[in-house]
Amino acid sequence: MRTPPKHTIAILVAFFAILTIFSLYNVPLTKPERIGIDALIGHVRDGKVKSIVVDGSTLHVTLESGSIALVRKEPGVAVPELFRSYGLEPKTYERIPLEVKEEGGIGYWISSLLPFLLPFLLIGGFIMYMMRQVQGANSRALMFGQARVREAAKDGKRTKFSDVAGAKEAKAELEEVVEFLKHPKKFTALGAKIPKGVLLMGPPGTGKTLLARAVAGEANVPFLHMSASEFVEMFVGVGASRVRSLFQRAKKIAPCIVFVDELDAVGRQRGAGLGGGHDEREQTLNQILVEMDGFDANIGIVVLGATNRPDVLDPALLRPGRFDRRVMLDLPDIRDREEILHVHLEGKPVATGVGIRRIAERTPGFSGADLANLVNEAALLAARRDKKRISMTEFLESIEKVLLGPERRSRIFSDRERKITAYHEGGHALVAHELPHTDPVRKVSIISRGPAAGYTLKLPLEDKHFRTRAEFFDELAMALGGYVAEREVFGADELTTGASNDLRNATRIARRLITEYGMSDVLGPRTFGEREEMIFLGREITEQRDYSEKIAEAIDMELDRIIREAMERATQVVRARRTQLDRIAQELLAQETIEQDAFEALFTEHPHHWRAAPGSNTPEREATPATEAPAPTAEPPSAS
Repeated sequence: MRTPPKHTIAILVAFFAILTIFSLYNVPLTKPERIGIDALIGHVRDGKVKSIVVDGSTLHVTLESGSIALVRKEPGVAVPELFRSYGLEPKTYERIPLEVKEEGGIGYWISSLLPFLLPFLLIGGFIMYMMRQVQGANSRALMFGQARVREAAKDGKRTKFSDVAGAKEAKAELEEVVEFLKHPKKFTALGAKIPKGVLLMGPPGTGKTLLARAVAGEANVPFLHMSASEFVEMFVGVGASRVRSLFQRAKKIAPCIVFVDELDAVGRQRGAGLGGGHDEREQTLNQILVEMDGFDANIGIVVLGATNRPDVLDPALLRPGRFDRRVMLDLPDIRDREEILHVHLEGKPVATGVGIRRIAERTPGFSGADLANLVNEAALLAARRDKKRISMTEFLESIEKVLLGPERRSRIFSDRERKITAYHEGGHALVAHELPHTDPVRKVSIISRGPAAGYTLKLPLEDKHFRTRAEFFDELAMALGGYVAEREVFGADELTTGASNDLRNATRIARRLITEYGMSDVLGPRTFGEREEMIFLGREITEQRDYSEKIAEAIDMELDRIIREAMERATQVVRARRTQLDRIAQELLAQETIEQDAFEALFTEHPHHWRAAPGSNTPEREATPATEAPAPTAEPPSAS
């Protein structure tokens, strides 16, 4: 239900206040009794009248009892004449004080004119209100094409580069833009042109908006912020009009920063849509291109754009003279994560013994926004436990919550399902522990989190920028460890659906090894398939196949071979270390969770990592030269 406007409420309040005042003025506190002239003559004859006040044709008679009576008489007839006409002796009424009230003053005018003027005043006020509403609607219609731009408060706290942790290379690149804005003549004297557009690119949550604010704060110039999606409306031409309005406002307050967030909302490549007709988004993009071309070289306006999809932007946006400077923001490495955690922990009560370095080691692949969410989740968890300080326990539990979701202890499993889950997760952990090129196991649990019945958390010792072939093959064996453990312990007929996600991940890794990384011995060092970006209804609908059906069959056969080889390798580990697998499963059934130290303690002896037996059909794979993986700088921890 819509709330009525404030001015409408004010008018209604004023109306009722006027009515209240008018009613109080006209209505006395005690209502007098109305009597006739005969009754008045009787009261005078009996000596019960104390005084009489004449108010026009009305007599206000005060009786000896203190009550007041009203008597209406004929106009123009005096009271003594009235009494004589009824045969009263003069001595009977001459002793009664008689007062004649003269009409006049403000009370007279209010009582006379207000009953007539009040309806006209109310009707006139209502007409004026309606006229203002119509004028407001017209002005809002004219303002519809104006940009709804937000400007940072001039007297508020400005963001500086010191407030942005990490992103050293990005800040160094943007310092030149700050110099352009602070000392433009220094560059124009040498014939240099101020850059018109700077494109901030990076995964979500890496601090693109924060860095744009820091540029404006360092340069001490106005900061105009608008999302690209706010340009486009259902009406044709509104987006282009808002672009013109935005740049007109920027020219008035130049030098300034114009920040357009999520630039890909209007900056997608033109002509990629399905069907014909007018495209409002393309018209908005055309207007942006025209405005950036129309800048004077010394006008002092720098446009900062932010996107996490630079691959879909129109080439005209990226040519020299527009967004010709591109600043890449990567996911933070371990040192940057430490700095970001220090920033977000500032002012929060942290218990002694909390190792920020240890938290940073456990959060590879986390963006700055993920780390902020992690700290907030830890603080909320400590508050629910009525703690005064945030301890390391809350931080470690919050990492798992951010990665996998909250614990679902209310999800009840039967004893057999718990046993299957324990052996499944034990199989993952055992294979990961025994193979030489997998990350260390940090935690194993059969407590349900999110959609998973259990999980095995393994994290690298350091950030990885490359992945080797040996690491991929060991990762495949580890992914199939749970499936193999179920089959070896319970038999092939008792396999469950719990390994479906593991099989999907293993198939995806194996296919990328063949088609993207060129790590197949059979098909050689080449890629297969070329994807073209064409998004319709949120789905990718085109993929160019640059290989024949014969090669497609070879890819399927190689994919099958790699998966079977990884499964056989995991089978050999499980069979060779069955005693350790039983220990892990029994500990999980008893404790539900095994931390890293307790997991290592289950292996009473510390032999070298397991190797395939000589002569087996799964020989040990030596690490090949590093091959750059297209994944982010540091992959997030895996859990199954």
